[in-house]
Amino acid sequence: MTADDRPDIIFLMTDQQRWDALGVHNRLVKTPHLDRLIESGILFPQATCQAPMCVPSRHSLMTGTYPSQNGVRSNEAATPGDDAIVAPVLAEAMRDAGYLTAGFGKTHWGRTPEIPSTRGFDVRVVGTRDLGIEVGAVGWQEEEDPDGRAAYLEMTRGYGPGEEEPVGYIGATSTIPTRNHPDGWIAERALEWLDGPDLETDKPLFFYLSFVKPHAGHNPAAEFEALYDIDEIPDLETPPWDESRYDHIRVRDDNSHFLGARSERWRDAWRGLTPRERRYATLRYWANCSWLDSLFGRALDRLAVRGRLANALIVFASDHGEMLGERNFQFSKYCLYDSSVRVPLVLSGTAIASGLRGTVDDRPAALVDIYPTIAQAAGFGIHASAAGASLLEPARRAGSFAEMHEPAPAWMWRTARYKLIAFVDPERSGAQGELYDLQADPREWHDLYHDPAHLAVRADLMAELIAHMAATSAASPTHGALGAAPVLEAVHAFAGHQNDSETSHE
Repeated sequence: MTADDRPDIIFLMTDQQRWDALGVHNRLVKTPHLDRLIESGILFPQATCQAPMCVPSRHSLMTGTYPSQNGVRSNEAATPGDDAIVAPVLAEAMRDAGYLTAGFGKTHWGRTPEIPSTRGFDVRVVGTRDLGIEVGAVGWQEEEDPDGRAAYLEMTRGYGPGEEEPVGYIGATSTIPTRNHPDGWIAERALEWLDGPDLETDKPLFFYLSFVKPHAGHNPAAEFEALYDIDEIPDLETPPWDESRYDHIRVRDDNSHFLGARSERWRDAWRGLTPRERRYATLRYWANCSWLDSLFGRALDRLAVRGRLANALIVFASDHGEMLGERNFQFSKYCLYDSSVRVPLVLSGTAIASGLRGTVDDRPAALVDIYPTIAQAAGFGIHASAAGASLLEPARRAGSFAEMHEPAPAWMWRTARYKLIAFVDPERSGAQGELYDLQADPREWHDLYHDPAHLAVRADLMAELIAHMAATSAASPTHGALGAAPVLEAVHAFAGHQNDSETSHE
């Protein structure tokens, strides 16, 4: 394969966008540009992330490995420096394959022992310093537009860490121009570059455009709020139980003062809101999705003018989902329920075979599959530790896997019908668990883990989970042995020796 006939790779990414926050899934959500990509591409509606939090999810995606393989298991833990990272990251592999690599926006490498390089990007613009500094990156909003950055910080004062305090989720109409938002600033820098001379090259292009929204805070511009009618926005459904129910969210909150206290503040705030006020929070989240959709549309138009969509693979994904008030007013992610772990994932562009355009692929796709998919399209081999498989080939796995290690470990195995969640409670011996029939109970309200009629299903799923973890641990022994072996021991001991009647539960 020569450089002349390899496709340009256009990678569009958001942060914390629910799998169903697209017009193709929900007629109320206005995302016309992404919907058009889906109409001419492949939609993977069952896709999941590998870790429902930003830093480990993005490390997983960028290396094609699971968190227990690459050692990046939480947002708070230190992450590897350039020399210690488990595999060549995607941009580095693309550059080594002869691509011009340009990255605009969030990668979120986390806290590294030293400031990381741009890790393969020839051109790199990171919007704000709070998402990480990279040696060789050009342009920072704080330096190039300090007044705009100050205006954004003033508007979001009180939103709290990650803008995820209740006031950040309640949100408000933006009082500043969208160009002063971090994503607006990044979009302008990207569009300026797309108009410039760097694209006058024979090299194929790897173009990465990654936004911070629709992650809280919910502060869209009035023009995007105006796309929605508050009277059409549904109120939240509340389950037939409260936060005292025993599950992995309760264990998480019991073992993290920060997460537990914040969950309590969310509940207290939302119980004091009227239904109309609650619906406005959802409206503003969807309005942010619509704003980003418009920015992607502008970038795609510019790429088309420059001739970079004539032979192209376009990828759209998000790093994880958003609970958006479900399960008694839970927000953010940090759990293994579908609203948190399912993600939008789309392949589109002229590089997609004509027979696959406009199709829906219900395989258990995952973000770790993006690396090998792009590698196949670009014509280079993947590293030996890669956990995913190309989405351009027939499906190879029976289920999807995710893991969470902040603050207490939990693991998911999700098939077309069922989901098993195995988790550790520091206050109880052995592994604990949850089981859901996703076809009969898509909201995951009715836990069947201790239902006698589903014990055989539970055992089968536990065996599949153990086999999957053992295989991925063996594929990356340096990191995997440290991360997965204790997990295997705990889950295997529970599955093999602790029967249902011995398990205490509420």
